[in-house]
Amino acid sequence: MANTTGIIFDIKRYSINDGPGIRTTIFFKGCPLHCLWCHNPEGISFKPQLMYRPSRCIQCGRCVLVCPHQALEIQDKQVIISWEKCTGCGRCVTQCPSGAMELVGKSVTSDEVMKEIIKDIVFFDQSGGGVTFCGGEPLAQPEFLFELLSRCRAMDIHTTVDTSCYAPRAVLEQIMDKTSLFLCDIKHPDSAKHKEFTGVENATILDNIRFLAEKRKPVIVRIPVIPGFNDQPETIKTIGKLVANMKNIHQIDLLPYNTGGQSKSQRMGKQYPMSGIRESSGLNITELADILITMGYKVHAGGL
Repeated sequence: MANTTGIIFDIKRYSINDGPGIRTTIFFKGCPLHCLWCHNPEGISFKPQLMYRPSRCIQCGRCVLVCPHQALEIQDKQVIISWEKCTGCGRCVTQCPSGAMELVGKSVTSDEVMKEIIKDIVFFDQSGGGVTFCGGEPLAQPEFLFELLSRCRAMDIHTTVDTSCYAPRAVLEQIMDKTSLFLCDIKHPDSAKHKEFTGVENATILDNIRFLAEKRKPVIVRIPVIPGFNDQPETIKTIGKLVANMKNIHQIDLLPYNTGGQSKSQRMGKQYPMSGIRESSGLNITELADILITMGYKVHAGGL
């Protein structure tokens, strides 16, 4: 097999929320959606990005001296970053002694990723787990994803793709026979509302989920429950009706909104559009779960 190159921003071991059993989750960098609540904003861009943690900074000034673009300076004993000048070259990261500067995202080969995956095979075998590819959006790097899926399947490793399903149909056709399970987001049934909060309409997404149903590919539908966007009972019920005749839907996951994306956005010099929105309450998640259970679905409600 070819040794394809892709870009990732994290590898998470011993994951238990991204598919069955104990899993290793590979986070692909780059996403065509721009969800206002994004929990992993560092996964949106396809390029490496600087992340700065002021609480770790000792104001030594080494980063300022090595920056080739004069994007850094110290004012009032604080490092100030001109984010529009930063190219993500990473020189400040190599010189930072306290770990305040971090470069998020790196190019890796499929060989390098497989070396990491193979380390955890014993846990996959014991727990019925495997590998989950998520992001960002894994379908946005189709060649890299296809090769990793192929290598995993050749080693009898269970494969899961966690996706928005916003991709050309040809990408799904290429990878679906190498994928054991799809985790597919349905964020909102109304296309205009979907575009307002994610930047894209939902027609492609829903068509691809229907296509997976036609091909009888195992799917878990995931609904990120976002206050003021889709946390109304009628909205959740409508999503339930959308997939009512899809026999491949194993369950529906409700993923409560949390504010983790806010601090990450701040560390990358970006505004967080949903600042001030409270996290989903357990009572509301229970109510929404009961609606889907009444409709006959197996439901997993995160955080409960």
